[in-house]
Amino acid sequence: MQTLGLIAGNGVYPRLLAQAARKSGVKQIVAAAFTNETDPALAQYVDVIEWLRVGQLGKLLKTFRDANVRQAVMAGQIAPRNLFDLRPDWKALLILARLKQRNAETIFSAIAEELRKIDIDLLPATSYLEDQLASLGLIAGPKLSRRENEDVDLGWKVAKEIARLDIGQTVIVRHGTVLAVEGFDGTNETIQRGGKLAPKAVMVKVAKPSQDMRFDVPVIGVETIRVAAEANIRVVAVEAGKTLLLEREAIVDLARRANISLLGHSNDAVR
Repeated sequence: MQTLGLIAGNGVYPRLLAQAARKSGVKQIVAAAFTNETDPALAQYVDVIEWLRVGQLGKLLKTFRDANVRQAVMAGQIAPRNLFDLRPDWKALLILARLKQRNAETIFSAIAEELRKIDIDLLPATSYLEDQLASLGLIAGPKLSRRENEDVDLGWKVAKEIARLDIGQTVIVRHGTVLAVEGFDGTNETIQRGGKLAPKAVMVKVAKPSQDMRFDVPVIGVETIRVAAEANIRVVAVEAGKTLLLEREAIVDLARRANISLLGHSNDAVR
C-alpha cells in the first residue's frame, strides 16, 4: 500500500498501528489527529499529521482526499466528555441530523459511509495488529477456580446482552452476582465501580454480537490491567480473536505480577 489514512484517537493504539503498518510496507501514513485527544508524539511515526477538533468531519475528509488516501483505519477512542463538548462542522451536523440514535456504531458507520463516497475504504481496526489479538485460553496468571469459571460464563452472557443493546461491553461479576455494568463512562470506570463492591471479582469484556471490526473493537491495554490491579480484580476475561491486547508483553508481565488471570474466551468455551 502506498498511503494509509489513520484516524487517531487517544492512547498508544494509533502509534502501535502506525509502527505495524510501516513494518508491513506502507509507504506513507497520513494521520487525522484530534486536539486534547491524540498523543502529539504520534507525529514522529507518521508522514503527515493534520490536527482537528472533534467534529470537524469536513476537514478530515479533505485531508484524506488531498493526500490521495484510498484506505483508512480508525485507531483509539475519543473521551466521552469530548463527545458532549462536540462542535460539529456543517458536514458532521448533516450526518448527526439523520441519526435517530447517536452511539459509537451509528456515528462511525455514518463516517465510514462518507469515506466511501470519496472512494476511501475503512479497513478493520485490527489491521496490521492481528498478532495482538487475544488467543483462546489462559494467557497469563494462575488457573481459574470452578467458581471463577462460572463467573466468567455469567459475565459473558450478560456482557453479550448489554453489547447487543449498545449499552457497553464490560461487566464485573463476583460469586454469581453482577456488580457493575459498563455504560457511557467506559471500561476503566466500570472496573473501579465493581472493585469497590467486592474484592477478587471477575471482569469480562466482549465484542458486540454483530461487531463491525472497522471500529469500536474491544481493546485491553496496560492501563486497563493497572486499573484492574488497583481495583483488586482477580480475572480479566476477553473475547478471543476479537480483542486487541495492545503492548501484549507488557500486559502479560503486569498481569502476572498482579496475580491477575488473563483469559481469552469464546462462545464455544461457554460451559
